[in-house]
Amino acid sequence: MIRSYVKLLMAIGVLGLILAGCTSKQEGPAKKKIAGMVFQEDQFFRLVLFGMRDAARRNNVDLLEANSDSKPDKEIQLVNTYIGSKVDAIVTSPLSVYASVSALTRARDKGIAIITYNTTIASDVPASYVESDQVDLGASTGKVAREYIQSKLGGKAAIAILAIKTQTPEQSAMRTGGFKSQISDLPGVRIVSEQDAWLAEQAVVEVGDILTANPDVQIIWAANEGGTIGAVMAVKNAGKAGKVVVFGTDSGEQIANFLLSDDNILQAVTAQQPFEIGSLAVEAAVKVLKHEPVEKRLSLPGQLLTRENPAEVGSFLNRLKELSK
Repeated sequence: MIRSYVKLLMAIGVLGLILAGCTSKQEGPAKKKIAGMVFQEDQFFRLVLFGMRDAARRNNVDLLEANSDSKPDKEIQLVNTYIGSKVDAIVTSPLSVYASVSALTRARDKGIAIITYNTTIASDVPASYVESDQVDLGASTGKVAREYIQSKLGGKAAIAILAIKTQTPEQSAMRTGGFKSQISDLPGVRIVSEQDAWLAEQAVVEVGDILTANPDVQIIWAANEGGTIGAVMAVKNAGKAGKVVVFGTDSGEQIANFLLSDDNILQAVTAQQPFEIGSLAVEAAVKVLKHEPVEKRLSLPGQLLTRENPAEVGSFLNRLKELSK
């Protein structure tokens, strides 16, 4: 009888330890969930995601990744999904300064912290906004284009522009305005065509049509990575290397290699800092969740890369490889 009683006490003790262990695990703090959204698949957004992942790992938070594919309906659907799954924060590059407000406001009203990067919305909903200086992205390359026009073309040039108005109108206006501000006062400069193309395959077709309709074009400037890549490929396809040059915005491995190519088509681009943008955006979300102060707007400078400075282009390529590991 006594032996059975002792056994019973031991069993109860072991069960108590097990239950205590389970309770301890349940009472531990759950990892915060942060949704990281991009709107297209290219080198820029891939590096943004790498930066997000790095910051999420360092801060011990779960990162949920999604791509809206530049579709407003899908963007809304993703935000609604994250509201339903009760994420703690959404880090996103909104498709529209106005149309994206409603969904993100609903999320904020449900207690979800909103951080925007690259693009933002016309609202105080985002706790923080991390961006590149959009005007500078155009103006920086525009200064090099101006020098090229004056030194190589005698101050005269017919220019075609590839904008991104249909995709991100506000961003397009700032980048394009920055570029134009550097060349608009040259009396011999004419902008003969301004079209939209933000994906490389779009830009190849668009620039091909521009070169056919405007055989006097000497310079093409593109407002983003896809447009820059497509413009270079179109010039090459048209057999216009040596007659038409390209200036652009954004960079990646392919664009950097274009700058090092001996075809002399791509002359200069102003690159963003996507890894840092992604990392800082997630860092801002973590701070908000910890009730720590954050900067309302953080603007990062671009990095000018030119054909005239291949060593810097090489260093940029090495940095890309390190970040992509």
